[in-house]
Amino acid sequence: MPSAKAGIIPRLTLASGFSRVPGAPLNTTSNVVRPSACPGLLRIVQALDGGICRIKLAGGELHAEQADAVAEAAERYAGGTIEATNRANLQIRGIGDRQQSLIDCLLQAGLGPREAAGDDVRNVMLSPSAGIDPEQVVDTRPLAAQIIHSLETESRFHALSAKFAVQLHGGERLAMLDHHHDLWLSAFKRDGQCMWAFGLAGCPGSDPAVGAVPFAQGHALVVAVLQRFLERARPEHTRMRDLLAGADATQAFLSTLGLPVDPAPLDKPLAAFKLGIQPQRQPGLSFISTLAPLGRLTPVMLRGAAQLARDHGNGTLRMTPWQGLLLPDLCDPEPVLQALAELGFITGPQQPLAAMIACTGASGCAKGLADTKADAVRLAALLPDRAPLSVHFSGCPRSCAAAHVAPATLLASSAGHYDLYLRAAGTPGFGTLAARHLSLDAAAALLRDRSRSDTHD
Repeated sequence: MPSAKAGIIPRLTLASGFSRVPGAPLNTTSNVVRPSACPGLLRIVQALDGGICRIKLAGGELHAEQADAVAEAAERYAGGTIEATNRANLQIRGIGDRQQSLIDCLLQAGLGPREAAGDDVRNVMLSPSAGIDPEQVVDTRPLAAQIIHSLETESRFHALSAKFAVQLHGGERLAMLDHHHDLWLSAFKRDGQCMWAFGLAGCPGSDPAVGAVPFAQGHALVVAVLQRFLERARPEHTRMRDLLAGADATQAFLSTLGLPVDPAPLDKPLAAFKLGIQPQRQPGLSFISTLAPLGRLTPVMLRGAAQLARDHGNGTLRMTPWQGLLLPDLCDPEPVLQALAELGFITGPQQPLAAMIACTGASGCAKGLADTKADAVRLAALLPDRAPLSVHFSGCPRSCAAAHVAPATLLASSAGHYDLYLRAAGTPGFGTLAARHLSLDAAAALLRDRSRSDTHD
């Protein structure tokens, strides 16, 4: 592929290499890292409140010891702010001048990629209940491990955009199906046989599949799609939607895969989000799903959850695309639920902040026009119960906190004031503008007047 093709990114050399960790993923001896505006584990990106380090987690999972390492890094080398992202990853904010020490701490915990250039492209999202969901058709984790290994170690895939992403849905009921992905696979059964329905440049919850392949062909399908994308894309095609924008582009793309593609299923998968204790498919075990308030965790919260995983679970934690945390394999979940609530996690839908998300806002981002997280807390205090609608606070039109349109969006117009948008089918952007330059009191009054009916998540 010529160097002018899409995604071919020149490489930078780190000031110091980084070493392998015995018994952990390779954490590469390569010192190659590529430039990008997106933060990564090896690339600290500056923001108004300091540096940002994004830690991409395989399947959203980390061991308790790794959670401890993230908490330690946030305390020692940053301002103590840890964020759960809407892609089931973690990031540390407010990093000072000891950036390499923070990176080394995370690499020693086994949180790095197998090769440095693979850090950006290991973007594979699963259901947080993969392997334990009572309604799953298949366990997606083995395929996810194959895909991540290919992305990290095969240099041809390092040309992909840092935002290029793959989703695997195994039929779990606890799943986020509204995030757009460049490629998604969703398991189903046809004539008693497991199959993968797949789609391009969309999401399984709303977009029709374009075809299906046998279960055993899942990895081959992903590799073929990624390779064909890189071969066909022009410099302006950083995402699959860019490549498929023309008429008949999807069918033309499918014809080049070199794999037999079966007809797609007609039904779309179903999923839902639920907080609290839920039964696993394994008899006698449960998992607990929580939210981090407005996506923020303190080191104390993360360490506390890690200790609960050691004491009551299997020693692992799973981050969720709702900016929360899941603890699996619990025999006696009730005391764990109480302990998580005492740590500061949201464990039930009755809390107003359970229905709110907010970007960093003016406290940490130069583009933010208002302190969105602080304002979300103030709005929650003005509501008697859970917010009538799921509310997205955005400090600017970029919508960094939300991967899909929320039922209600408060877009900052100035400090402490917001324009209110309500989601409407067929309306681009945030939806229909309902009111301008609202104070928080006025916004609360309008939201209380809205029903919980068809626009509620």
